[in-house]
Amino acid sequence: MNRSMLLGAVCLAAAACLAGCGAKGETADPKAEAPPPAQVVQEGGSDIVKVDKPGQFSLATATEYAAVPELRATGAVAVDVSRNVPVVSLASGRILEVHARLGDSVTKGQLLMRVQSNDLAQAFSDYRQAGADETLTRAQLDRAKLLYDKGAIAQKDVEIAEDANAKAKIAVLTAQEHLRVLGADKDRPSSIVDVTAPISGVITDQQVTAAAGTQGLASPSAFTISDLSQVWILCDVYENDLHFVRTGETAEVHPNAYPSMVLRGRIDNIGPILDPNLRTAKVRLQVANPSHALRVGMFVTATFRGEKKAAHAVVPASAVLHLHDRDWVYMPVNGTEFRRVPVVGGNMVPPGLQEIVSGLLPGDKVVANALVLQNTSEQ
Repeated sequence: MNRSMLLGAVCLAAAACLAGCGAKGETADPKAEAPPPAQVVQEGGSDIVKVDKPGQFSLATATEYAAVPELRATGAVAVDVSRNVPVVSLASGRILEVHARLGDSVTKGQLLMRVQSNDLAQAFSDYRQAGADETLTRAQLDRAKLLYDKGAIAQKDVEIAEDANAKAKIAVLTAQEHLRVLGADKDRPSSIVDVTAPISGVITDQQVTAAAGTQGLASPSAFTISDLSQVWILCDVYENDLHFVRTGETAEVHPNAYPSMVLRGRIDNIGPILDPNLRTAKVRLQVANPSHALRVGMFVTATFRGEKKAAHAVVPASAVLHLHDRDWVYMPVNGTEFRRVPVVGGNMVPPGLQEIVSGLLPGDKVVANALVLQNTSEQ
């Protein structure tokens, strides 16, 4: 078959196909060939529970309860900076011994470290020289007075001797004061300085180590001693809740480490500047800590109370369902259906009641045991 014959056969086949598709002058309808539209069947909400025997779930009526509104805020224990005392050695030199470490409890006057100081050695040398000069000028003054009595010298020579002796006494007193400032005893000459604790407390900062004889004082403040019998609690309070806190009022402090412990703190400062990212202000509490149960860095929960009482609903504690980090109650819709309603739970109220801050009004009816209904709906 040659090329022209093959081309003719193809054209005849194409013409036959077009004639079959275009019979009676009709064209294909694309809508007829499209799939049928999807139909959405709406079901009841997931918060609706339908039961066959609603009578087995007893109902309870929410009652009104007036209580002072509360605000809970997290905080941390911090050192009261007014009770921080640095341990300073005015005599520079080499550290010979370190007798305390970070975290130790120390008492006033306790030896913390020993320093070998050239400053102290020079101060003792100056004190000895001043003493020798004072002894010499006193002898010269006595001799001048004797010669003046015999008419051998003039009055001005006696006055010069008196002035020299007075200056020598001043030099002695100055040298003694220098030794006292350096922490040395004038009657016990030594180049070793004993650095003692100025107060009783806990060492909360240390800038020296026990590398005896190899290290000098790296900081003017070798240690920092903190009196932890009074501490600060620093809480973060959101901008919208600042009306709960007022300077001078008290708050309850619950340490996370001791759930049964309740302390009272006084609000002594509310930060004037908000955190621009979190929109919180620092609220500072002063708390007595005589037993040192509160340690620096501990987390606590502080409870602040409002000025006026607010009326809220209360229901049996069993009527509140704790699910997915939220609180819920079941309210009857009709004879066989119950709706799960989100609420904001508050404090427990004896006997066996729980406060509902929002989501429920006094007089509303709820299922008395929400957990039983929840378990029944899941079966």
